[in-house]
Amino acid sequence: MSASALPRRTYLQPTLRVARALLGKILMHETAEGVAAGRIVEVEAYRGPADRAAHSSGGRRTPRNEVMYGPPGHAYVYFIYGMYFCMNVVCQPPGAPEAVLLRALEPLAGIELMRRRRGLPDGPAWRLCRGPGVLCRALGITRAENGADLVRGRLRILDAPRVPAMRVARTARVGIAYAGADALRPWRWLVRATPAVSGRRVA
Repeated sequence: MSASALPRRTYLQPTLRVARALLGKILMHETAEGVAAGRIVEVEAYRGPADRAAHSSGGRRTPRNEVMYGPPGHAYVYFIYGMYFCMNVVCQPPGAPEAVLLRALEPLAGIELMRRRRGLPDGPAWRLCRGPGVLCRALGITRAENGADLVRGRLRILDAPRVPAMRVARTARVGIAYAGADALRPWRWLVRATPAVSGRRVA
């Protein structure tokens, strides 16, 4: 793919704006196994210490979330449920721990490689990256990519045309009932009418 990586300044915009802007962009990972890439179709924003759903809620700072406090345009990758990695895009200047979770992709390249990694030799390609955990598995993203530079590294986000407003829906985030009132905030963006979206879809 010949598209350029998104510039660092993209990730310095307000985090909600970054989340919306990431729809339609391309996440690509070059590994020894090959290249895999997909179009971003679902994201969620997490807005730091004041957001009870964020890993940095209340100013929490640990070895696990330290990357969130670093420079923008890097990957924050963490392990959940003892089986899945999830990837976030760090936003804001150092010291402001905000990020955007990548929830789903439409596969574009390396589909056979994704199938091997997922153990899904057949079936529709849209199933391969339908969820934040399987997205990382399909693209070979692990804790080793935590802190990866998304502007210059082998794991990067490429520019692509903006998704038109009429094709974008905005809803509450998924699976964060513990966050109280913050669980109701409409900080999830998705591309309408794509089966690749992981949670509640919108026609």
